[in-house]
Amino acid sequence: MPGERLEAEWVQSWREQADAALTKLMQSFLPTHGFPPGHNAVMPATDESHQATDALVDLIPIPSDLTTLYWVVSEASLPDIDNGYFIHSPATVAEHFREYGPAPSDGESIALVFASDGGGHLFAIGDSGQVWKSTTASWSDDFEVAASSMQELLEQLGRRIANQP
Repeated sequence: MPGERLEAEWVQSWREQADAALTKLMQSFLPTHGFPPGHNAVMPATDESHQATDALVDLIPIPSDLTTLYWVVSEASLPDIDNGYFIHSPATVAEHFREYGPAPSDGESIALVFASDGGGHLFAIGDSGQVWKSTTASWSDDFEVAASSMQELLEQLGRRIANQP
């Protein structure tokens, strides 16, 4: 919901629901698809990821919703959901920001790339809280709004996990 900030309790509930749906999916994956699944997980935050989040905040002021996400979730690897989804660790986000800078997005003073899909498209969050997705597998091409907020993006991802055959 635009204007509302992400709450850690909501992210924790989302992570638990995603874990339950992934457990169910992995149990039926091999018979359904005929090959074993990759490593699909939403990893909880650790002391190490909290330190990396603090270092990221020191590097660049990041949107509060991203800080909240990283306070609960360190990263996610979902190679078997659609064509794959990956929430990058805060250390990876910092490394990519140092190398590539912010993502180009209309109306945002800065958009920080924090995730990608299996096709190489990038997801960035702007200072408005909107989440942007690259139109191609490139850091320098156009980005379009993918979700009005981090919560909306996570809800979309949760539905994809729950509805994956």
